[in-house]
Amino acid sequence: MQPKTCVFSAHAFARATAAVLGLLCGFATLDAAPTWRDAPELLRLFAPAGPRAAAYSMRVTNDTLEAVLRQLDGEPGAWDVRELSPADAFGTAGAYNRSQLSRLYGAERARVSRGARTENGRTIESWTLISPYPDPALRRLERGTLLIVLRLP
Repeated sequence: MQPKTCVFSAHAFARATAAVLGLLCGFATLDAAPTWRDAPELLRLFAPAGPRAAAYSMRVTNDTLEAVLRQLDGEPGAWDVRELSPADAFGTAGAYNRSQLSRLYGAERARVSRGARTENGRTIESWTLISPYPDPALRRLERGTLLIVLRLP
């Protein structure tokens, strides 16, 4: 089953663009936007190896998934949150220890929201938001939100 994705409306695109600029420039936008930091240590765990890894970036914030989603302000029904197993949330492309990640989450599920960023009617990025997310050693769950961005060709 394919995950539900959404396409930004013009208003949502404007807000998301402001959030992305905040992400890329390392500063928060107005209205208490989440403060993000690059997470290369998680990139090594969850992105595929080889040349395809260059298409990925990962950032984390201490803010809740709900706070991040409020900034995206997408279409009604967009950015639905699903509770998934760690394997479904993180996929199988990364080098992480799958059984260790499953033990870390235990009975808890990862809360995941997925969407797409478009320009001129073309999808240019796929976004995955995950909360809670694991620390790089896979020893504890961080209560903030992980953003995985896949830039599409």
